[in-house]
Amino acid sequence: MAEESDLEKTEPASPRRLEKAREEGQVARSRELGTFVMLSTGLGCLWASGGLMADHLGSALRNGLQFERASAFDASHMMVQAGSTIVHAFQALAPLLAAMMVAALVAPMLLGGWLLSGKSLMPKFSKLNPVAGIGRMFSTETLAELVKTLVKSMLVGSIAWWVISGNLPVIMALMGEPVHEALAHTLQLVARTCAMIIGSLLLVAGIDVPYQLWSHHKKLRMSREDLRQEQKESDGDPQVKAQIRRQQQQMAKRRMMAEVPKADIIVTNPTHFAVALKYSDKDMRAPRVIAKGADLVALRIRALAQEHNIPVLEAPPLTRALYRHTRLDAEIPVALYAAVAEVLAWAYQLHRQTTQGGILPPMPKNLPVPETLDPEGSPA
Repeated sequence: MAEESDLEKTEPASPRRLEKAREEGQVARSRELGTFVMLSTGLGCLWASGGLMADHLGSALRNGLQFERASAFDASHMMVQAGSTIVHAFQALAPLLAAMMVAALVAPMLLGGWLLSGKSLMPKFSKLNPVAGIGRMFSTETLAELVKTLVKSMLVGSIAWWVISGNLPVIMALMGEPVHEALAHTLQLVARTCAMIIGSLLLVAGIDVPYQLWSHHKKLRMSREDLRQEQKESDGDPQVKAQIRRQQQQMAKRRMMAEVPKADIIVTNPTHFAVALKYSDKDMRAPRVIAKGADLVALRIRALAQEHNIPVLEAPPLTRALYRHTRLDAEIPVALYAAVAEVLAWAYQLHRQTTQGGILPPMPKNLPVPETLDPEGSPA
């Protein structure tokens, strides 16, 4: 049951999934919204520039119906007349075409934004599968599109029938009116009918837009396993990350061990901890911890110290305090200055006795280590 629940796509799409789908050209789209915007723009343009359009179309019609004797004997005269007709027709239709082009570019931006994706243009041979095609024919989406088309057809047809039947006496009276008045009344009736039909399409688009958003997000739903896999891909495989951490730790340990021969002194717990200290009055404000470790690492530090003749001092409280409260390659705490100064002084005296001879310096004891830095005195 747990595996089945993990495979069910019940979780909303993650931001990364939505971004990936957008890159592939999968965004919410509503044909009804685009149809409403295009028809509204066309009707508004006709309403605003209808007079100018009628003048230019009238000029184009007059030029087309005129026939001069010169046109029968001169082909160039005919081409000039045809060119004038085309210019008048273009001047009449240019505002409408420009407005429709702008509407075609703006309509997709209202839902899902404007998107150009090369992946959506790539051929998908899976769409040629007849079994999948039959499945799409009887899918829920196809059924919803069929119901939407039937409702839209019934709504538009009902509004057209209602307008025509309600204005039937006016339509019949058009036959007795003068031509110009009858044409004006006919255009008003057609414009009113188109406006009401476009208004009904606004209702259809208002229903279709939420449905398309819901359907789009439903298609992109993810299962819990998908979310875990995405999290693993974004954060990295835990096993790979653990391997990287191990390699980083090994590299850091090798670099740290390479610094041990440069130490001035090694302080130990004596068995659990080992800390390597170094101080140079030329480039250091205070002594630094250049290496530290516990158990096996501490044993390796002591072995390297023995190989390179570095002094080793057993100072359990100081060693524990340095190990716990000082980061690698960092200066020691101010509270430990006095204790470390005694240790370094002993190391320098020991080095001078080894190279120049003399009395062996006594090992420092009862080093001043604050209890707050080593409250229990027990190994970690």
